Amino acid sequence: MNLRRVSAIVLRQIDLMRSSPTRVVPLVAWVAIDIVLWGFITRYLGSLSAHGPDFTLTLLGAVLLWDFFGRIMQGVTTAFFEDVWSRSFLNLFASPINVSEYVAGLVATSVLTSCISLAVMLLLARFAFGLSLLAFGLPAAGFLAVLFLFGIALGIFASAVVLRLGPASEWLVWPIPALLSPFAAVFYPLHVLPQWMQWVAHALPPAYVFEGLRALAAGHGVQPGTLLLATTLALLQIALALGFFVRVFRGAIRSGLLARYSAESVA
Repeated sequence: MNLRRVSAIVLRQIDLMRSSPTRVVPLVAWVAIDIVLWGFITRYLGSLSAHGPDFTLTLLGAVLLWDFFGRIMQGVTTAFFEDVWSRSFLNLFASPINVSEYVAGLVATSVLTSCISLAVMLLLARFAFGLSLLAFGLPAAGFLAVLFLFGIALGIFASAVVLRLGPASEWLVWPIPALLSPFAAVFYPLHVLPQWMQWVAHALPPAYVFEGLRALAAGHGVQPGTLLLATTLALLQIALALGFFVRVFRGAIRSGLLARYSAESVA
């Protein structure tokens, strides 16, 4: 893998943001709205029950982590969509870059954009509502790592789906975090779900993260084996998503779809 080619993909995204600052606004606007909205909700709930659970830790912490996951996933897909919208996707592969370097560039771009969003979330949560990531202790790094890896896997998978079905299918990508949130048990424990939903949840790494968050809020520790299992699942899903993307890409080359790829293609 040529790191210069990977960095070229990242540099292109940076240049796009520099040339159009409006691209930076979504990185901070939506996460800021979520943190402020849920921050006041948790403050209100806390005022109703002085001796109840720590809503700031459980609810606002869950929103912060879930938004971080969404930023990671959308960082990959949005970088891919930029190439689709500008109809430069085919041109990229007229250069020496290969598919693994391209995907690595998308991932690196996601890291950059999600770090901006994470910084905004942490600052707002800390100074407006008194929530510090340090409140999670050492498991905070594990929580973020699992969500980061799963977000990368889902972003690569979603990009492959759009590559296979065409740009008109991008609307399938945006609702994915919302569709997964009931199974990930972001705001409630897994045991309230029907049995079949629990089976799905156990295949989703975020479910282990939010169960761990609630365990911390209840004064219990997080089992290292649980985080290890979630990390292993996320790494496996990255490998599967990358394999799927490569397979779809090669299929697009064989079928000629890649040469016809344009904003009007739908299948």
